Amino acid sequence: MAMKPHRKKRLISILATIIGVSIVIALVLYASDKKMDLFITPTEVNAGKAPVDRIFRIGGLVKKGSVKRSTSSLLTEFIVTDMAEDVQVTYDKIMPDLFREGQGVVAMGKLNSEGVFVASNILAKHDEEYKAPEVLDALERAGHPIKTSDKKPFEQGYQ
Repeated sequence: MAMKPHRKKRLISILATIIGVSIVIALVLYASDKKMDLFITPTEVNAGKAPVDRIFRIGGLVKKGSVKRSTSSLLTEFIVTDMAEDVQVTYDKIMPDLFREGQGVVAMGKLNSEGVFVASNILAKHDEEYKAPEVLDALERAGHPIKTSDKKPFEQGYQ
């Protein structure tokens, strides 16, 4: 028994629509996977959970006494800590004006072969009491209680 022409056209239209929608969904998922910024804590980096050859964000506090600035270039080295583990970070561009020891920071970049995080971007907080939600979460996961005043909304942001 042969299929009637109008039913055949309808079936082809439905199949073409399903295939088209599937392709669009696959492309959106592929693009979002490539653009997704992972946030990893220093504890997770030291546990080997950081992606290899992929850009991600690391955040925590700039460890006091760890900032070393080059006298001949823009290179700055410092340690990011979640109060449980530390990660060495290097950055070779102009640091944000609000970058300071003991305050929250989020860095974007990659780990090199020596386990040093090479940052391509540094985000420093705008307000003395403000900490980014990612930094607060990292500190809480490391077992350090956060004051209620630190849990301000994400309205003052980073620069």
